Amino acid sequence: MQFQLLSPSNQVEPIMLATTKSSTLSPLFSFNRTCVPSKSKFWNLVPMKQPYSSGHLALGLAKANSRRTLCASCSTSSENGSQRSSIQRGEAFFRGVLESMQSVYLNRNPTAKSILDLVHSVENNSLCYDHLAFRTFGVNGYGIDSLASFFLDYGYTQREELRFPAKKLRALWFSPPADSLASSGSGINGPLPRIFISELLVDQMSPQTQEIIRKYTESSGDGNKYAALASSLGHLTWEKPLYSEFQQLASESEYAAWTLVNGYALNHVTISAHRLKTHLKDIKRLNQFIEDSGFRLNSEGGVLKVSPDGLLQQSSTVADSISFQFSDGITESVPCSYIEFAERLVLPQYKNLPDTDVKELHRRDGFEVASADKIFESTSKEQLSRVG
Repeated sequence: MQFQLLSPSNQVEPIMLATTKSSTLSPLFSFNRTCVPSKSKFWNLVPMKQPYSSGHLALGLAKANSRRTLCASCSTSSENGSQRSSIQRGEAFFRGVLESMQSVYLNRNPTAKSILDLVHSVENNSLCYDHLAFRTFGVNGYGIDSLASFFLDYGYTQREELRFPAKKLRALWFSPPADSLASSGSGINGPLPRIFISELLVDQMSPQTQEIIRKYTESSGDGNKYAALASSLGHLTWEKPLYSEFQQLASESEYAAWTLVNGYALNHVTISAHRLKTHLKDIKRLNQFIEDSGFRLNSEGGVLKVSPDGLLQQSSTVADSISFQFSDGITESVPCSYIEFAERLVLPQYKNLPDTDVKELHRRDGFEVASADKIFESTSKEQLSRVG
């Protein structure tokens, strides 16, 4: 495939990506790694002969690594030499990848799509995402780092770690580049969301469960290097498992069973309630609206999960189920994904600010272990089988 490089003035200029190391990403195309000079323009990479598609876009995700950055994602330097976290270079590509991840998610989860459509209709097609969440296996390089590297490359910053001893999980969350928060778009095209990535502590599982997980991650080759690609295409990086193996994992860890059949797929997206414009900005009213519309909310620990400081309030639906054909030909219904809602209240030191002056930075940030632990239950058999 040949490419043109369009400058901001839409004039065709030759590709100049000379660098120290070349990276071939797919049979369709390749490009070289480089850091963009501090005063370079915002470039768009345009295929000359083949039409654009989300599949072609996703192919550019290969081999992300937190110890290096792609050309489109290098931090910019101001004229005085200071560094800042930025998504400016490569933003269209990055958002396109998130859009592909979301498309897979919406195609598989009718509840999430219906609720997003409902809220969009009330909010005049305007809503923001609080965070996106993913699940991983913490073994053989398939854990948090396998996905985190992609987001770090595009200006995200690693924040706090959360531990869930009873579930044998750990998680990290990542904050978006500061300059992405001013976006006035909606959904994926709005302010970039936080990213929440968890991993199963495989070494703490039973020998039988460890053997199954290691079998598939090891047979996947370098699949962990293509985590974001797998998520955007909706493909497992390993072969489909046996139904008996899924049952073994489910008997010990429903999180493990979910990850075995869903892989790097989006586990959930979260609507930012306080950024809504109507009465739905109050999460209690939003929950009532969702239930009145015929959808079930996760009741584990109560529908509304509230942090000890009272400033982070969360709720979520019960996950959808999807028909899955296992490698032995057995077809069974397995849990898929869900949608969450979060309201972040204003921090005490900013309580006297006029509502019109309150920004996201004035609100409670981060996550709460106890609440997240209950949100995880949205994919549990108990919640999926609950009536009413």
